[in-house]
Amino acid sequence: MEQDHIHETKDNPLYYGQYKKTTDRRTEMITLKRPIKEYESKAVAFKQEFIENGETTINGSELLDQMDSYDEWLKSVTDNTSHDTVNPSWVVTDTYFAFDEDDNIVGIIDLRHELNDFLRDFGNSGYSVRPSQRRKGYATEMLKLILERARQIGMGKIQLSVERSNEASVKTITKNSGKYERSFTFEGEEADVYMIYLD
Repeated sequence: MEQDHIHETKDNPLYYGQYKKTTDRRTEMITLKRPIKEYESKAVAFKQEFIENGETTINGSELLDQMDSYDEWLKSVTDNTSHDTVNPSWVVTDTYFAFDEDDNIVGIIDLRHELNDFLRDFGNSGYSVRPSQRRKGYATEMLKLILERARQIGMGKIQLSVERSNEASVKTITKNSGKYERSFTFEGEEADVYMIYLD
């Protein structure tokens, strides 16, 4: 395995990092990129695949699943990256599309820099992998890259929450050193809180 992190700078703001996973057949690369206008058609197709799969929620998408206008969503997620422009009811949040080596969107993930009262149970990050690309290890590597971003901005720990029945997501978290903290009930389902310490 090999990691090649491309840290965000003023001159290179769109890419965060890359992950190379060598398998017997091929080398796969995941890159996290901030949403921009040029990704609109790919983002719409990404969203549509969830809808066609009967899924109405895209975790970690910062309401992409609820907004009809890509431009409005893009403005929202862009505004929320800065203390100066973040929605007063939300927290500073980084949102990334995960692209594969063929430049297709395979997932989405966010990083909330802090928790407000609403997020106390839900945590600092959510993520989703598009239905056709699941069971390929993408979520584990997306989370691994977002943990590097969290370290970069000085966060000491990341809290994540997952419905207990979502075994795939539980594995994603525990593979990234997540430790069980507590449980809560959300919409009638048992959910567990995990903590990943970054020091």
